[in-house]
Amino acid sequence: MNGQHRNDIKRGSKVYIILKKDQRTEKRTLGIVKDVLTRSSYHPHGIKVRLEDGRVGRVQEIINK
Repeated sequence: MNGQHRNDIKRGSKVYIILKKDQRTEKRTLGIVKDVLTRSSYHPHGIKVRLEDGRVGRVQEIINK
């Protein structure tokens, strides 16, 4: 699943995100969602989340809900 729809992403979901600093290289970071930061129900570049370790980025792929 891609991370463009807010309804697909829940706290505790395992996801791949792209950090702001990695947008040019598209390097993905694996983590567990702590907070969903995007308020809209859809975002074309991915819903912005905060991981449990504090890093913030846009969801590119949802591993499990």
